[in-house]
Amino acid sequence: MMKFAPIVLFTYCRPWHTQQTVEALLRNVEAKDSELIIYSDAPKNEKAQKGVEETRNYIHSIKGFKSIQIIERKENWGLAKSLIDGITKVVNEYGRVIVVEDDIVTSPYFLQYMNDGLNLYADDEKVASIHGYHYPTKRKLPDMFFMRGSNCWGWATWSRAWKHFNPDAKALLVEIKRRNLQKQFNHDGSYDYVQMLKDQINGKISSWAIRWYASTFLDDLYTLYPGESLVYQNGMDGVGTTHSGKTIKFNVLLSNKPVQMERIPIVHSKEADTAFKEFYLSLYSWRHRVKLAIKKKLFIF
Repeated sequence: MMKFAPIVLFTYCRPWHTQQTVEALLRNVEAKDSELIIYSDAPKNEKAQKGVEETRNYIHSIKGFKSIQIIERKENWGLAKSLIDGITKVVNEYGRVIVVEDDIVTSPYFLQYMNDGLNLYADDEKVASIHGYHYPTKRKLPDMFFMRGSNCWGWATWSRAWKHFNPDAKALLVEIKRRNLQKQFNHDGSYDYVQMLKDQINGKISSWAIRWYASTFLDDLYTLYPGESLVYQNGMDGVGTTHSGKTIKFNVLLSNKPVQMERIPIVHSKEADTAFKEFYLSLYSWRHRVKLAIKKKLFIF
């Protein structure tokens, strides 16, 4: 009998979003055999107090999983700190983990895909994670493919891979520049991830995800993606806090079919790379695309 990885859910002050996340997970048949561990952050200010209270009231009513463990932070940790701490503790205990935040709505086949991927690639040192979200690219891509680095919307990993996580953004940026990898790190200049690292260093953002991506990218690790998205990110509606703000540009249709998991070569997909670049560039105005093109040509990152 398959042993299912624990699901770790990080919540804050969005009770409706949290409920959507949980109800979607419960539509996965594997939910009843999966442990759910919830980290509930404390309010940062008075404005968030009501939302945190309502969220905590809701999570204490959840049923349908094999077991439910709730960790209520006594003070505000912020997502990045809470997530890094939570993943580290859970993955060290269980050896593997499935990670969702309170704005992740999953397909009924999400948990099957995650657990199948975790089992199939458990001993492949080059694989950093299994990812559930697929950008709304215009190109049709294979049922599964690998990309260098990692991502952050509905994913899973192992203790062996999480050990590569380096929280020191400054050290990561220094190494990227030392190895002259800025262009590759920025997906050939289509998205300014280097600037995100700089913003992390300067305290403008607090992102675990940019550091996770940089850590896995530098160590030449890869993430498995589905050809159709098993995750819908519903947090960009102006409620709560995201680094991307309010937008519909990341909206996707959830896949209505399971992914037939099979071993594929662990190489960076050139086809997917092109599709991702096209999507990244579509996020920007033409003026910003011109600026990116100039930076790419002059190699100023």
